[in-house]
Amino acid sequence: MNVAVVLLTTALVVVISLLAAVGVAVLARLDGASYPTALKQAATTFAAVITVAAAMTAALAAVCT
Repeated sequence: MNVAVVLLTTALVVVISLLAAVGVAVLARLDGASYPTALKQAATTFAAVITVAAAMTAALAAVCT
């Protein structure tokens, strides 16, 4: 049961990160950025969302134990 919850939560975080990255890439392209610049901004956003999720997980794990 716990493994399923962890896998589903991980999948949800990855999907949300990808959606945020796609949104940033689209907005960058609409603003006139080149494809490499938009891709760089999307990758930075993806990494930032994953980092925030990991930090929140660590904080919650410290509080819950």
